Amino acid sequence: MITGEIKNKLDTLWNAMWSNQMTNPWIDIQQITYLIFIKMLDDNQIKQERKINDMKSRGINIGTPSDFVFKDGNFVDEKLKINVPYSHLRWSVFKEFENGKMFDNLRDNVFPFIKTLHGEKRTAFAEFMEDAKFDVSTPYILGKMVASLSDEKLGLNDKDMMGDCYEYLLSKMATSGDNGQFRTPRHIIDMMVELAKPTLKDIMVDPAMGTCGFLTGTAKYLQKHYESELMEKGNRKHFNDVMFTGFDTDKDMLRIGCMNMTLHQVENPTIRYNNSLSSDYTEKSKYTLILANPPFSGSLDPETVAKSLIQISGGTKKTELLFLALFLRLLSTGGRCVSIIPVGVLNNTNDKAYKKLRKALVEEQELEAVIFMPGGVFYPYSGVQTGILVFKKTDNGGTDKVWMYNMEADGFSLDQKREPVAENDIPDIIARWNNLEGEAQRTKYDKSFLVDKQEIVNNDYVFSFNKYQKKKVEKKIYRPTAEIMESIKELEKKFAEVMEELEGK
Repeated sequence: MITGEIKNKLDTLWNAMWSNQMTNPWIDIQQITYLIFIKMLDDNQIKQERKINDMKSRGINIGTPSDFVFKDGNFVDEKLKINVPYSHLRWSVFKEFENGKMFDNLRDNVFPFIKTLHGEKRTAFAEFMEDAKFDVSTPYILGKMVASLSDEKLGLNDKDMMGDCYEYLLSKMATSGDNGQFRTPRHIIDMMVELAKPTLKDIMVDPAMGTCGFLTGTAKYLQKHYESELMEKGNRKHFNDVMFTGFDTDKDMLRIGCMNMTLHQVENPTIRYNNSLSSDYTEKSKYTLILANPPFSGSLDPETVAKSLIQISGGTKKTELLFLALFLRLLSTGGRCVSIIPVGVLNNTNDKAYKKLRKALVEEQELEAVIFMPGGVFYPYSGVQTGILVFKKTDNGGTDKVWMYNMEADGFSLDQKREPVAENDIPDIIARWNNLEGEAQRTKYDKSFLVDKQEIVNNDYVFSFNKYQKKKVEKKIYRPTAEIMESIKELEKKFAEVMEELEGK
């Protein structure tokens, strides 16, 4: 999450670039993002090297991993006419160069090098990095940029920060949100991944991937929970080449997404330009897992939308319903979906399409959970109130009891500043989700509880939390009327005495 101090540092860098003839915002954002990526490549390897050195100090020698980006000796590319020490390509080394030497090194060596990271493979990374250019205007401003991004307080040793920084800089152009796009906060992504519990058998897609937040969040989860299993060749190949698919209609997002996946050690994900709602996109029943935050609004040409989605969604042109219809089409039987949706999907009773889709989730699929999030979670991009749907595709029903949770806090203030606060329901959400048996003991007076399917049917398939929650009304006990009247008379008597005293003066 981008907080005040980080925003201020990025603002200072942004202003310095504009003051030094870098006045094309798109180029500025791209250059900052490329530099962050280059820095993170080195940061990742430094962490690995420290881990290896620590193991060596304890008598465990595993050698040098073959997948190190920066190797011993020289990087040689005869086609590009490059022959330089790998060390010169590392941020921790070249940041100490004099500005002119650093400028030449970035332009002539580092940028060409990062385009070759996947070798001769025609990966998505290779495709989208093909157009990457070094466009910093002068050695002086490059020195300012490298110095700013080297500030440890910026937090760029966290590989998830690249997407956060990109989205913040994008918001400065007042374009974020124009197409219903805004970044899902990292802690919300992590919570949703915990709800999904991905495994190494999954094949995952995010049809509106943005900067690949859900894909990288899932990769990170698997690397943590299946560390030893990922050492097995077959599992690693599935992880690298099969497991992850993401689509977007913004080529800059696709490039950032590819860089994000590379930073998370996913070698060859399927990342490609695709209008997922288009009639040209016909995939179905292919994926076992969807994690997504699809666009809730934006321009949409009805003539281009796939007829199969319109049929599932009840003839609507609402993108949130069309994406839910798409999820149902893309999932294989038994596949799971965890998706953010606007609150209207849960409680809109004026549009028949909303009810039709809610009814389908309850009657034809297996609706597992509805989590209500407070307005403000997506500030500063949007104040729209949202929820999270968790369901499994069965095409044969299966809904029994639906878990509902009313999230009131997410660890950050629910205003434009989004500063860290102590109140945070997320750990409680994950704990309760992992113990649904215990939820059976909770009542409708709690912040989470189980709702019988029949109760949802009786409420005309409305998912609103207020439809099911009960609130305790404290009975107020008042004094007897005679006692109250006596008190009034006593006050009137005192008031009269005071008035007499004042008039006497």
